[in-house]
Amino acid sequence: MVARTQHLRSRLSGGGGRVGRGWGANATEPEGTNGSVATAADAEKATSNGAEKPMTDEEKKIAEAVEAAFALEDEVPYVEPSDLQKLATSAKLLFARPWRRFKKGSVLTLKISGDIGDVKSGSPFRGESMSVPAICQALRNAAVDPRVAGVAIKIEPVAAGWGKLQELRRHLAHFNKSGKFSLAYMELGGEKEYYLACGCNEIYAPPSASLSLRGVKVAGTFLRGALEKAGVQPEVRRIGKYKSAGDQFLRKDMSEPQREQLTALLDAIYYHFCESIAEARGKTAEEARELLDRGVYEMETLQEEGWLTDLKYETDLTKVIAEKLGEDVKTKVAKGKGIPKVGFRKYARVDPSTFGTEGGRKVIAVVRAAGAITGTGDEEQAGQINSGPVIRKMRALRKDKRVAAIVLRVDSPGGSALASDLMWYEIQQTAKKKPVVASMADVAASGGYYMSMACRKIVCEPLTITGSIGVVTGKFSLQELYNRVGYAKETISRGRYANFLGEERPLTEDENEQFDREAQHAYESFRNKAAASRGMEPEKMQEYAQGRVWTGSDALERGLVDGLGGVNKAVAVAKAMAGIGADERVRVMEVSRGKMSPLQALSGGGASAGASPLLEGADDDWAPVRPFSAAAAALTDALARAVVGSAMQAGGAAVTGALGTSAVQGLVGAAVWQAAGAALAQGAATGQAQAVLSDPEVLGITGAGSTAAGSAQASLDGVAGWDGDVRGSI
Repeated sequence: MVARTQHLRSRLSGGGGRVGRGWGANATEPEGTNGSVATAADAEKATSNGAEKPMTDEEKKIAEAVEAAFALEDEVPYVEPSDLQKLATSAKLLFARPWRRFKKGSVLTLKISGDIGDVKSGSPFRGESMSVPAICQALRNAAVDPRVAGVAIKIEPVAAGWGKLQELRRHLAHFNKSGKFSLAYMELGGEKEYYLACGCNEIYAPPSASLSLRGVKVAGTFLRGALEKAGVQPEVRRIGKYKSAGDQFLRKDMSEPQREQLTALLDAIYYHFCESIAEARGKTAEEARELLDRGVYEMETLQEEGWLTDLKYETDLTKVIAEKLGEDVKTKVAKGKGIPKVGFRKYARVDPSTFGTEGGRKVIAVVRAAGAITGTGDEEQAGQINSGPVIRKMRALRKDKRVAAIVLRVDSPGGSALASDLMWYEIQQTAKKKPVVASMADVAASGGYYMSMACRKIVCEPLTITGSIGVVTGKFSLQELYNRVGYAKETISRGRYANFLGEERPLTEDENEQFDREAQHAYESFRNKAAASRGMEPEKMQEYAQGRVWTGSDALERGLVDGLGGVNKAVAVAKAMAGIGADERVRVMEVSRGKMSPLQALSGGGASAGASPLLEGADDDWAPVRPFSAAAAALTDALARAVVGSAMQAGGAAVTGALGTSAVQGLVGAAVWQAAGAALAQGAATGQAQAVLSDPEVLGITGAGSTAAGSAQASLDGVAGWDGDVRGSI
């Protein structure tokens, strides 16, 4: 156990870590560096052996700067503003627009709940919605904003992976270095919510709170038995012994390779969780493990043992905060007045250049790709990645002379093999023109890793789930099901493989061989490209591929990534690669923005103060709607609902018309849905049963499970399906 703990400690170090090889315009790096960034000494040694051309002085300088950027222990360092910066900030705030002003000594209030996206979104009506980049930017601004005295966060159940939570914790630590107070309030939550709360100096909860701290787990679901009862025969090809996507359809229990990799992931998360909360609360990791094993549910016990600061109802936090703000505020609160505060939406409008933390002529562009890789479409949609928008951005940015470097932020479990390859090529072409650095969020596996490996360098969180270099593809034969329900289908075709993916019959022996060849070819292409990008021989990459997923720390040890950290670490590396000094200011430009429906735009997306004593009144003064009366705002909302409703009705009518002649197929779909337990649905429109296969290991760790009924898809975590492409999904 001691040896295992020491091993995990070395793997999960949040510092710079060992730096691996990159890929880009100069894809060949000196051999014998054992996966580390090429330094000037490495280059000279390689040159003496006749391996390659010597580095220029400028190239040596850049290589050393890149190495220094990776070695940064604190990627979001807090620097106390100078007197000159404070004076400049005061002048800018003096002339700020009226609706962006608030009282000095205010508390920044946030409510973090639900799905926390990795792409900024919002509307001109309600401002910024809650997202990881928006929260991080607000915390960085608040740390140096003379008007902000502290931050109070209400944490509700969140849907986010450990990578995003590590990024948020890093920025809370940055804020705490300013000397301002930070407190968290929780009523309901588990390990992830408590982990996030531990980023604050103080944690409060009511006596009746429900905090479930039991440990972490992962589970796999297996539907082979249900499919057999439904008369559905899965025909799935998985290349790579760890590529467990498809196991839920092929097996009735967990395979040993799947159990092996899930156990490794779970060990890493469990170790990091215990170490992190123990450090935050002044405990030992052993005490944290003992807490989880005891299953403590009494808030009084958690408070007495120091896991909670105190037991307070939300209304009582006003007095707690008033104590921190001084006698004047205490007196006002005693008279029934509230504390000065500013809400997230209003504060998110503050430009970081106000405080001199960002700015300058040189630009680092951040491109965010979040969600399943669904296909080659041109539309940019929230929660999924189409190759079209990513390709357009890469082409535009590599031509833009203002952009010195690019950070590609990837948060994807994979999907379409074709779309992944198209994006890989364009990212690689851009990396030949200017530095492109990948930053991995919760998951960058399979197709997500495919995109990342086109970048010159890769940065990930210690608990990012990455790798999964493998391929899965397949189809379902519904022949037996059709026989049971009396449904017949005859197909007339020309061409040997014209009905290759027909669902009314199983594959022939010849088609099986073709299926195997296509899948094997796709896998070897993926593996060989990964090997070339990481400076490995294909045989060496084979050891780390085979569909296996790794934590970021494990991936670093194996040379699959170059360093550990978040977006700020990636920006620092990109600056160094572009020859920009570490202390030189740059403008970080977000070029990705999530789309919102008209209703979301009017309602402000996911950021809402709600009926909360802590947050009440904090966001009721957002500017753009202020000129309108309440009646006008209500009318605008009603109008938007009417427009959207009409559009939805029209779309529904069109779909209904298209499906009108497929009643029997719809009944078949319903039968499959019931029999397979919401795992498979017969497509009423196309008459084809396509499955959206995913990595169950990603499902279990990130909690991203979902199912889709009444369509031609059965999804476990939203990873894109085959779309008729025999190469399938990666």
